[in-house]
Amino acid sequence: MNTSAPLRRAAPDSPIEDDERQMFISAMGKACTGVTIVSASGAHGSVGATVSAMSSVSADPPMLLVCIKRSNLVATAIEQNRHFCVNLLAARHRHLSQVFAGQAQASGGDRFADGDWRTSDCGAPVLSGALATFECQVMKQIDLGSHTVYVGQVLRCSHQDGAPLLYHHRQYCQPQALAN
Repeated sequence: MNTSAPLRRAAPDSPIEDDERQMFISAMGKACTGVTIVSASGAHGSVGATVSAMSSVSADPPMLLVCIKRSNLVATAIEQNRHFCVNLLAARHRHLSQVFAGQAQASGGDRFADGDWRTSDCGAPVLSGALATFECQVMKQIDLGSHTVYVGQVLRCSHQDGAPLLYHHRQYCQPQALAN
């Protein structure tokens, strides 16, 4: 099915209509993204959220960006501590992703009870067994719409082999081998 509708050109701060918002969300759902948990520590202790809006910015120096809803406690903790960790999830972390997205119950009500977590030198929780981890210091932040874009310089990273957890069309998925 091919669905197309123009979005009205509005001033950056003006709200869009519900049907335009749904069209945008549906169109963005066609993008296949890796699934991460962005974690930080602040006045509320350790916090984390499932995030698919993460991207590399630069290799010289190593930097990446994440987009966090400003009302999320993770944004508050990043503001306080100026550090965060991006934990790129492996396919086996689907339940953990759901816990940090608020779609599944955490063991004993503590999200960090699920998974094997350690604390980084900057205080952010790091998931042992994540496909990759990126411990970052905030270099720049930009408020855009309902979110803040945090650009972080990577202070330490790690990785291991495995299949990533992916998100496409509002569903979790795993990559399939491509035929030659």
